[in-house]
Amino acid sequence: MCIKSQTHFNSFSRLLSLSIYMSGGGRVQGLSRSCILLIVIAGMERFAFKGVASNLVTYLTDVVQMSNSSAAKTVNSWCGFTSMLPLLVAPLADSFWDRYSTILTSSFVYVLGLGAVASTATIWTWSPPSNKSSPAFLFWSLCLISLGQGAYNPSLQAFGADQLDHDEELPSSKDDKNSNKKSLFFQWWYFGVCSGSLLGVILMSYIQDTFGWVLGFAIPMFAMITSVAIFTCGNRIYAYKPDESIDSKPFQNILQVIKVTASKLVNGRIRINLPDDKSDVGELELQEKPLCDQKFGSNGGFDGNLRNKTHLLENAKIVLRLLPIWAMLLMFAVIFQQPATFFTKQGMTMKRNIGRNFRIPPATLQSAITLSIILMMPLYDKVLIPITQIVTRNQKGITVMQRMGVGMFLSIIAMIIAAVVETKRLEINRKTSSLESETVELSIFWLLPQYVLLGISDIFTVVGMQEFFYNEVPVRMRTMGFALYTSVFGLGSFLSALMISVIEAFTSSGGRQSWFSDDMREDGLDKYYWLLALASTLSLLFYAIFCKFYTTRSELENGNCK
Repeated sequence: MCIKSQTHFNSFSRLLSLSIYMSGGGRVQGLSRSCILLIVIAGMERFAFKGVASNLVTYLTDVVQMSNSSAAKTVNSWCGFTSMLPLLVAPLADSFWDRYSTILTSSFVYVLGLGAVASTATIWTWSPPSNKSSPAFLFWSLCLISLGQGAYNPSLQAFGADQLDHDEELPSSKDDKNSNKKSLFFQWWYFGVCSGSLLGVILMSYIQDTFGWVLGFAIPMFAMITSVAIFTCGNRIYAYKPDESIDSKPFQNILQVIKVTASKLVNGRIRINLPDDKSDVGELELQEKPLCDQKFGSNGGFDGNLRNKTHLLENAKIVLRLLPIWAMLLMFAVIFQQPATFFTKQGMTMKRNIGRNFRIPPATLQSAITLSIILMMPLYDKVLIPITQIVTRNQKGITVMQRMGVGMFLSIIAMIIAAVVETKRLEINRKTSSLESETVELSIFWLLPQYVLLGISDIFTVVGMQEFFYNEVPVRMRTMGFALYTSVFGLGSFLSALMISVIEAFTSSGGRQSWFSDDMREDGLDKYYWLLALASTLSLLFYAIFCKFYTTRSELENGNCK
């Protein structure tokens, strides 16, 4: 069975490589071999992670003997922690290591965590887990996976984007071409990630349920080891971007600038002298090579002290000014938590029969999101972009910020559809009220539109977020940029849990029925979906306002050189 599974996995890797390669007429419209290789490696990592995470609740309840609520809270907390950890790890990676070294080191920690999880399944096959020590060991094993992934994923994606042409950041006639190439890279990166995730969910869930947890956790570990081996074999084709011209510890220096500025504000002695347009002192340290002529001092060197202070202050301002956009994306992340929770709960009460004997597991509809991404991603580049190029008369079609906005709008439509379907389900339930069963005569396939729309919205917003945060942070902090992207979903999961707790406490007060009642015939999920749609609409409105007054990094560069 292990050989058969490895054969399926190798076939997936070859198929993913071939699909990416053929989609652009052989070389994916300029993407290098190293880009394609790293996209495949990213898909293998997602296969390994989803192979553990997708069915972890079942492992905790069946093997570790946790209650359903405790297992659900553990998985949700772990996923949120895993998504937030890059915010802490990425600055350290940017400050002390180059991306290649970070990938190798973090992959070792990643594999160690996967091996520790697999070892729990091996040990507990022969001896049942104890009440105290076993969950603790599993918890620390999962933390190792989180720690490894926290540095691995943003570093790998930043390293992959570094494989694009080295002159992509220079203002030239190639700007649009390079921008299109980056957009294409992020699209296919997400395609690879989704392909790996889909295979991990479907294949590993089947193996774990059918052949046991030892094999079910061992395969993701060996898949990750294989991906690391493939990564090291590509050394000769990788492009390495030197960082000599960039400050070696940007994150520490940004904190130092904030501390000094705050101190001056408290003492009332802050004074910022802005250089004139002809001076090079105000040049932003956003690229590896200077874009403007620099003025030397009388001693033949740069005015280093003033220049460094100005650069560090500008870098801090660049990161801080991303926060309004970052905050407005949180509601999109909250909506994205629904398929694994309340959408599945909806499906459990609907008609799921196909034929006489087979019933659709409600959780399998989550694969519709990934499938819609995989199927629609090529159409985005081949159909939608050419149409928008004609309409907007822009070579790129739509800007990155417009792309994220379109995805946010589609997620709102998905929640409206979910609310309408839930309202219809409750109406049918009331008309055919039965004390014996919560199941209503409404097909589960009525939930498909909301799943598919969320998948399409992913193509716009998630891919746009990756490109946006990559472009808008200083070059030496691009790992931090991807950490900002993943932290949106990490904080979104915590925010979703907080909203549920607050709404449940408010709606159940005074003896009233909670919106999240265990009795699906009396719940208020339709109201909750309408509330999410309203909150997301407000977020989209403020997002549009912030975008109108937002100055992109390229605009700052061009303005600095005039």
